[in-house]
Amino acid sequence: MLPAAIMMDQQTVSAIQGFLGSQAKCVTSIEAGLVRDWVKTSRILVLVQNNNEHGLLVFVSSKPNVTSTADLSVEKAFPINEHFKCEIAGADVYVKVTYQKQKLLFELPFSPRTNTFVAEVTRAAEASSLRVGPPPSFTWLQAYVPLNVPHTLWFDLSDDNVSHHSVGSTSLKSGLAFDDNFSELMTSDNWPSNTELKKSDSQESDLDNSENFGNIPRQSIAMGATPLAARESVVKLQMTMREEDYTDLQNFRVFIGTWNVNGQAPIISLEDWLAPKSDLLPPDLYVIGFQELDLSKEAFLFNDTPREEEWLHAVSNALHPEAEYKKVKLVRLIGMMLIIFVQVKHVDCIQNVAAETVGTGIMGKMGNKGGVAVRFDLHSTSVCFINCHLAAHVEEFERRNQDYSDICARLVFNQFKPPKFIKDHQQIYWLGDMNYRIMDLDTDQVKGLIDKQCYPTLLEHDQLTIQHGFKRVFVGCIEGPVRFPPTYKYDPGTNDWDSSEKNRPPAWCDRILWKGEHISQLCYRSHPSLMISDHKPVSSVFEVGIKVVDNIKYRKIYEEVMKKLDKLENEFLPQVTVDKMEVHFERVTFIEPVSRFLTIANTGQVPVQFEFIKKLNDTRYCKDWLNIKPYMSFIMPGEKCDVELEVYVDKRTAFKLNSKQDTLDDILVLHLEGGKDLFITVQGAYIPSCFGSSLDALVRMPFPIREVPTAKLIDLETHPKEIKAKEPPFEIPKELWLLIDHLFKYGLTKEDLFQQPGLHQEIQQVLEKLDTGKPEHMPGSVNSVAEALLLFLEALADSVVPTIFYQRCLDCSNNFILCKQVIFQLPQVHRNVFLYIMYFLKELLHHSAYNKLDPNLLATVFGSILLRAPPNDDLDINLPGVRRNQQLADRKKATFVYHFLMNDW
Repeated sequence: MLPAAIMMDQQTVSAIQGFLGSQAKCVTSIEAGLVRDWVKTSRILVLVQNNNEHGLLVFVSSKPNVTSTADLSVEKAFPINEHFKCEIAGADVYVKVTYQKQKLLFELPFSPRTNTFVAEVTRAAEASSLRVGPPPSFTWLQAYVPLNVPHTLWFDLSDDNVSHHSVGSTSLKSGLAFDDNFSELMTSDNWPSNTELKKSDSQESDLDNSENFGNIPRQSIAMGATPLAARESVVKLQMTMREEDYTDLQNFRVFIGTWNVNGQAPIISLEDWLAPKSDLLPPDLYVIGFQELDLSKEAFLFNDTPREEEWLHAVSNALHPEAEYKKVKLVRLIGMMLIIFVQVKHVDCIQNVAAETVGTGIMGKMGNKGGVAVRFDLHSTSVCFINCHLAAHVEEFERRNQDYSDICARLVFNQFKPPKFIKDHQQIYWLGDMNYRIMDLDTDQVKGLIDKQCYPTLLEHDQLTIQHGFKRVFVGCIEGPVRFPPTYKYDPGTNDWDSSEKNRPPAWCDRILWKGEHISQLCYRSHPSLMISDHKPVSSVFEVGIKVVDNIKYRKIYEEVMKKLDKLENEFLPQVTVDKMEVHFERVTFIEPVSRFLTIANTGQVPVQFEFIKKLNDTRYCKDWLNIKPYMSFIMPGEKCDVELEVYVDKRTAFKLNSKQDTLDDILVLHLEGGKDLFITVQGAYIPSCFGSSLDALVRMPFPIREVPTAKLIDLETHPKEIKAKEPPFEIPKELWLLIDHLFKYGLTKEDLFQQPGLHQEIQQVLEKLDTGKPEHMPGSVNSVAEALLLFLEALADSVVPTIFYQRCLDCSNNFILCKQVIFQLPQVHRNVFLYIMYFLKELLHHSAYNKLDPNLLATVFGSILLRAPPNDDLDINLPGVRRNQQLADRKKATFVYHFLMNDW
């Protein structure tokens, strides 16, 4: 399979450059699928340069992961001159390379890398066309073709026609000779249209019929080739349905461990946890999760910690001594870290590795709580591991349920098309400090039942057991029998229960659950001998059945599927019915998702692939406030698919809807592969909110926003200073005053303010209060009001410090005098709001002995909200350089605010 998002790793690039030697430079490279007949095989396209001459090399790799020059061989070499052409063909990402009458079709990943690659090749071709003087000889390209082949001919590299040639000290398994005159080798001058490409496999494709161009049989699919993407999805679905006919189950031993280490360094051996003497057989796979890896402010604020390397080293040294392991992936978010190791002998069986993180702390994004996940394909089984740390405190079980739901909804592996959610995997494992407690029993009662080992009685009061039984959390997951003492809370360094003033009741905070077939739990245990934390580590060993493809069986089933599909495609066209062509969302409010469903039924005789596609000149298939799940799928004849359309207005889209620059209406294009397009209308009514409004408009509203006529609201948002009013504008928005006044009265001494998230339902009640003026008193807990304040500031149409001042703030962040000068140059309402918030934060710090707030924490939280960078849709935050720049900017924003918290002004 061609990976969904290809960005050449440094090892591959180094191997390519080593192959080329000193006489040529690798300009850019990308993985692609070479399409021949209805088969796609993996290739690497490399644009090479020698002085001012360019060429395109088509590499074949002998391994999925290229590690050295020995893994590479050249199949074709194209001089880039007047005969060369490279272009993107069709809506899907196909690149057609032509040289005189030689024509090749490649499928490339849908990613910015593809656009960059094609642009570089096009630029090289344009440079060639502008060249003055005699045509280049391209003699340097001959170093990459066999010496024993006449250079006036073009040869394919086959198993029977392999020669070796040395470039520098590298022995090359070479490819094709080339010259400007290889048109005579081609048997057809015609480039096939998309329709011609979809002929049945019994007919010959016009793509390449040359005897010298290796004709890949369909059977080679089982040995690395894959079918053409236009057909691949339907074939893949058919093959998946018959998977049991060509796969065998192979047992793997999986070790899963979780430990909240309470910010401690690994000063002890981890062997009693990771490789106890009772485990005679080494695991094939290790999955180790940590929580509270580092409790320092630096880790929380900037996600930097030396603990990552320390604990990785400790884990590596404690793996089972009877096997050799290699790290598959490490992912960390603040204090949550997940590491996966696999036995070296299984490394080549793991593909499509990806990692993602989700923060569910304050405002649903801070990384002190949330989840980190790694997914991959082990042979033919997709596996996902999620290490989570859910909300703390006994009474917050609903918040924990919400954290779980948020992780499931927001943790998406977007590098795949379509994106993969947690639920899209065949085996799913949850581990971590889930923080569910024992309720309705006091500490002495709990300890008494533990002493008697009455664990079943205790588990009747366990919040996770109760919530799981109500199907409010971890639905469909299984937890094995709990036969070990609670893992929290201990006095660090001992096996004694918490003796602090709080005297917390023991609880099973640390858990492991799973979902999927062919999973058998061999043991589930805690490890009390490891005592450096207030938690005990937990582990479980599983024997899991992994689907392994039998290539001979696969080849036979694949041929049967293709023959059937050939017949169906020649006789039938896709047909569907949609239960509604107009979808109405009557009333939509800020951050309150509203869903409607479409039912698409396959009424034809063939499998249907559908996809919502973007309209002309649009960048997405739907507007930003709309989400479609699934946006593409497959339906078998006689079956149907329910499609969810969810409208969700957040800080990105609220202002345009408030000001009527956008409306809740859209036209969706439902495309049937090989069939027609259907058009579906979406309509709704957005109820304006002060969340997403501008400061200039809010200070000119004497009444709640719901009482403001639509026409006046538009005027207030578009040109507020031109509106004549009986009363002068407020100095700050009344909504901001209400929020801060409530926190001033009830939250100055509240511990964990701006760290502990509020409840979504209560935040909605706060929104309703601010938008309508009702009820008279502010609803919700202090934490919910605090989060509503942050959300209000973050959703403003322009940040408190307008974006035009953003760079100036960063530049002067190390000088308080310059910072003051910038603030006093802000528009009046923006300046008033900034200073009002600073007064409030300084008052909070005066009560830090009670609320435990730290100026660094407040500076970081509010710096990221009050100073907002100008939008940049082209910025890829996953690139290392961009991440470093973002971290540096975050530090400067925090420093800017810190000055005002610690100085008089």
